[in-house]
Amino acid sequence: MAYWLMKSEPDEISIDDALSASTIPWFGVRNYQARNFMRDAMKVGDGVLFYHSSCPEPGIAGIAEVASTPYPDHTQFDPDSKYYDPKATLETPRWMMVDICAKRKTRLLSLAELRKNEALADMVVLQKGSRLSITPVTVSEWKFIQKLLA
Repeated sequence: MAYWLMKSEPDEISIDDALSASTIPWFGVRNYQARNFMRDAMKVGDGVLFYHSSCPEPGIAGIAEVASTPYPDHTQFDPDSKYYDPKATLETPRWMMVDICAKRKTRLLSLAELRKNEALADMVVLQKGSRLSITPVTVSEWKFIQKLLA
């Protein structure tokens, strides 16, 4: 089992939105490294830290899990979508997505609070210049965050 931090803007999909649905598609990823994490490394049942980004107080807002194998992101084919990619075709899709199942909303574990913990110093999301929407989380980081949220 692997663990991931997945960022979502709460005005697009929030932890509350995710909890109200049985599963949600994690669409709109347009970074090759993040896409490759979904396509090549994520497995059904992997743990997810649901992270609110691009908001007044970014941070971990819930716990989820990967609920599907990767499949083509339909928004890449829609010319009316902000995620449209004219180079993508049905035969050779460029972008993938997975479904996520939210398990629970947590207290907001803010970016500032994450930074205060030496045990999380190497966490990818905390590295200078880190902007990926999907990043791996180590087992020790996952366990430490679970204790913070208990």
